[in-house]
Amino acid sequence: MPFHLSPTFRERLAGSSRPLAGIWVCTASPLVAEIVAGSGTDWILVDMEHSPNGLTSVLGQLQAIASSPATPVVRVPIGDPVTLKQVLDLGAQNILVPMVSSADQARDLVSAVRYPPRGVRGVGSALARSARWNRVEDYLARADEHVSLFVQVETIEGIDAAGDIAAVNGIDGVFVGPSDLAASMGLLGQQTHPDVVGAGLRAFAAVRAAGKPVGVNAFDPDAAQAYLDAGASFLLVGADVALLARGSEALAARWSSADDDRPRASY
Repeated sequence: MPFHLSPTFRERLAGSSRPLAGIWVCTASPLVAEIVAGSGTDWILVDMEHSPNGLTSVLGQLQAIASSPATPVVRVPIGDPVTLKQVLDLGAQNILVPMVSSADQARDLVSAVRYPPRGVRGVGSALARSARWNRVEDYLARADEHVSLFVQVETIEGIDAAGDIAAVNGIDGVFVGPSDLAASMGLLGQQTHPDVVGAGLRAFAAVRAAGKPVGVNAFDPDAAQAYLDAGASFLLVGADVALLARGSEALAARWSSADDDRPRASY
């Protein structure tokens, strides 16, 4: 029986009348991913760059999210062809690649996620969840329809090249990363510094001028609103680990005694 894949993140963005808000999942837990996916969030970022995620845990999370309306996007740790091939074969339809700073990098990434002759992706669909073990009709011929590719600009070089990156055929959107951008500007840890926000907004204008959707990581509500006002099509507004940390701290602050002698962690 033919198997029909879910719409890509590219298609969801194109069909939405409002910006799409998402949540990171960083715990490498399919159970947590399933809980977050059931929250009503529009999309979920499964992170492999700064989280203890490997191929097996990503697979489990994709399977857990599949029963919800949320769209999963997998951020790979690096944009090399082997990693991209493996993550795509797991069934990830939506890829985010970090630290992209030039149009040439973007073109190489497009090639890595496409089968020959349009690219260099290795062919293993009969063995892979991506084609549901050859249950997706004409997967090899139509694979480009089933995969969306987003890139992350998070250096000054990336900001300056954002328009050229967005204009590359096969790049479906650009995501601004304020944390590493702040670091590249000598403002480590100051993601909401006016200069960082200003650089991000400069990238926004260039990407939008190229006709592509632009998104951003913005946990701070005021910064998120500024980016929305500037035309963000998608954004990340929280993370499972941050929600757990802040929520547990709030409970502890309310219910634990401040007068006891137990050692307390400092941050």
